[in-house]
Amino acid sequence: MKKDRFLAWLDGEEDLYEGNVEVKPQEEYEVPQEVLMERMRENKRLRERVNDVEHNREYKFFKHLYRILAVDFGILLILLLLLAVSFLPPVGHAANPDNNEVSARYIEKGLQETGAVNIVTGMILDYRAFDTLGESHVLFVAAVTVFVLLRAGKGKQEENDRIYEPKNDTILQKAAFVLVPMIMIFGIYVILNGHLSPGGGFSGGAIIGSGLILYLNAFGFAKTERFFTEKTYKRVCLFSLAFYCLAKSYSFYTGANDIHSAIPLGTPGAILSSGLILPLNICVGLVVACTMYAFYALFRKGGF
Repeated sequence: MKKDRFLAWLDGEEDLYEGNVEVKPQEEYEVPQEVLMERMRENKRLRERVNDVEHNREYKFFKHLYRILAVDFGILLILLLLLAVSFLPPVGHAANPDNNEVSARYIEKGLQETGAVNIVTGMILDYRAFDTLGESHVLFVAAVTVFVLLRAGKGKQEENDRIYEPKNDTILQKAAFVLVPMIMIFGIYVILNGHLSPGGGFSGGAIIGSGLILYLNAFGFAKTERFFTEKTYKRVCLFSLAFYCLAKSYSFYTGANDIHSAIPLGTPGAILSSGLILPLNICVGLVVACTMYAFYALFRKGGF
């Protein structure tokens, strides 16, 4: 099925182009010995010329030019910033938009327009949802970058993945056995009630991520990878970010074109309310939790 092939491609188990692209073997070509010797002499002359910094006029010229341009650019940037600051309104002035229009809109119409009792959550996941989408992608890109830089080679496993952790620490394991379920439940509670009380996807995801890290420290990678692997991380982040993007694209489109949204806001104060804010909180929480665990796993081991 196409779905199975897509998941296999996502997990790196199947190459969709393998066997489907015509490949012609390259004909062997022998470079004449004289040409090889001439290339070696040219490379040698080039290295001698480039490495001769003291007598290289181009290097000296660009070195001085770089210093002059760096100073000029720094001065120009400072002047532009000072010019921009000079046009800013005085801090705390009563006529500033942040002191009247914006804050008044959030406070007076936030509950009516977003359905969220928690004004902060309504602002983050409704009024400024595009910023939150960017922040979630920043977390994902950061984790992928660290993964590329620190990941160990495929198939390369350490003999003892808990070499830097207590081995069979009874106190740590018993404490984790009691605390990890409580941490997970509390993180889920914070995520699901983010539109009703202080909390939300970022804080709840951080709590769940800390629970995963505690479980890993207590029981090691072998047990943790029974339910959380590299494939799990990829799938959760992919589908969470994709759902967030599609859901908010719908909201942006309806809002920009003054079209009534078909997604009901529900009854304020109920758990199933505030429109898309609740599922978006879940998506953000999943991305944050996975990213926290991924960072720890990558820095500690180089892989999951």
